[in-house]
Amino acid sequence: MDIDLGALHFLRPWWLLLVLPGIGLPLLWQHRRDLKRQLRGIIAPHLVEHLLIRPRDDRRLRPVHLLAALLVVGALAAAGPTWQQDIPDFLDNRAPLILAVDLSPSMDADDVPPSRLAAARHTLHDLVQRRAGARSALIAYAGSAHLVLPATDDPALLDTFIQALATDLIAQPGKDVLGVVDIALRLLDAEHSPGTLVLLTDGADPAQFEALGQRLGDSDLQVLVLAVGSQDSGVLHDAKGMPRLDAGGNAVQGRFDKQGLQGLAKAVDAPLGSLTLNDDDLDWIELHARQHYQAVTGDSATLHWKDAGYWLCWPLLLLALCSLRRGWRVNWLAGIAMLCVLAGSPGQARAGGLADAFFTPDQQGRWAFEQGHYAQAAEHFHDPYWKGVAAYQASDYKAALASLAPLDSAPAYFYQGNSHVRLFQFAQAIAAYQQALRLQPAFPEAAANLALAQALLKDYQDQQQKSSGAKPDKVIEDQTPLQGGKAQQQHTAKATSDQLWLDNLATSPGQFLKRKFQIQQAARRPGEEGTP
Repeated sequence: MDIDLGALHFLRPWWLLLVLPGIGLPLLWQHRRDLKRQLRGIIAPHLVEHLLIRPRDDRRLRPVHLLAALLVVGALAAAGPTWQQDIPDFLDNRAPLILAVDLSPSMDADDVPPSRLAAARHTLHDLVQRRAGARSALIAYAGSAHLVLPATDDPALLDTFIQALATDLIAQPGKDVLGVVDIALRLLDAEHSPGTLVLLTDGADPAQFEALGQRLGDSDLQVLVLAVGSQDSGVLHDAKGMPRLDAGGNAVQGRFDKQGLQGLAKAVDAPLGSLTLNDDDLDWIELHARQHYQAVTGDSATLHWKDAGYWLCWPLLLLALCSLRRGWRVNWLAGIAMLCVLAGSPGQARAGGLADAFFTPDQQGRWAFEQGHYAQAAEHFHDPYWKGVAAYQASDYKAALASLAPLDSAPAYFYQGNSHVRLFQFAQAIAAYQQALRLQPAFPEAAANLALAQALLKDYQDQQQKSSGAKPDKVIEDQTPLQGGKAQQQHTAKATSDQLWLDNLATSPGQFLKRKFQIQQAARRPGEEGTP
């Protein structure tokens, strides 16, 4: 551990006042034991030295010295010695990140293998995994811009939609970066926080440059442009991976608009990077996003330091063990008791009997939850909400529903809906999400999952029709309604149809997005762009 003495200081310096009694106690003790001082004025000074009988004592350290050491070391620990800045990991998970992916046909070019879009999806997958726990949003655009997913801290949900992105989702040609900026600005208004927009594209529309500069203005939105492609145009491929051919039988080339990208970066005053398919891309995004967040919020002026005082707990523990001695003999019974207490602390996910005496079940469950031991956390929790959430994270969806069913709160209904989706009970999931939105209208995750559940239910019914060649199976009433809700419909299906639908489930997010984008585009007035 390197210590920079030039930066060494204390976070809570007032605790250093305890050093004074730590130094003064041995001096006071020594002063009070001075027999010559006590006999001064009673016996002549020249006789005192000859009359005193001092028994031989080889022990120079006394309990008062131990107490003094405890005070000094404890004061240093409580004062918070530090010499190293504490830079939060990826903005301390506070700043939202908005990811915008170009879905124009040129993104199918193979100059970045296997294709520009596939390389962009790979990079975004790594990015959202690194940002697990942070809020990220996803936008797709070509000739029109569409919000795929509002800011969420669920990397699995976000990655599901990232992997579903394809160039055939948006029919309108073009590169509507202006619409992307409009959506990003609205997202930041909802987040009440400065953020960063990352554009992954291979070109730009010069006609929008002037309007982009005006639209950004004095906003807290930072734009990063990540160029996807190379100076050599790549061959476009169709959905089956075959090269696209023009009327003359020649392979169609996907243009890489270098000048357009440079003009876009200049118009929005953005750094321009190039996709490299390694961690340099993620570090580049992280660095610029952190610097922007610190510049806007003023975090650069307020430095955060790592408290190193906890390192002094170990010498404090040794001094405390010595204080259990009688005389200078070790009280082994007390030492064994101390070791048992340490062994019973929550050092493992499953606490022992001694831990039960010091920590409540909910505290033990919370610790196990934070360590990723969700099944054990569900066993410990008494709180029904956290017990249900832990069971959901442990993939025990029926247990999650059982714990969350008595609760009447928006988060509880949200996780009920998630559990129903995992159990392929889409009608019940839709009802749960709707109830969550009734209790909390501003709940973007519930709104996004509601739309997804509705699309999955529609896909399920379509697969039923295709596999059986008949109408959807009979709809029956579920006589176990949700808390505060009406009786929900439950769709029954044959086992073979279920398996067929499950085999095709991977394409559902893409189908859902394509349908969603078509509906949004049809709802727009002629000439209106940039509305999600």
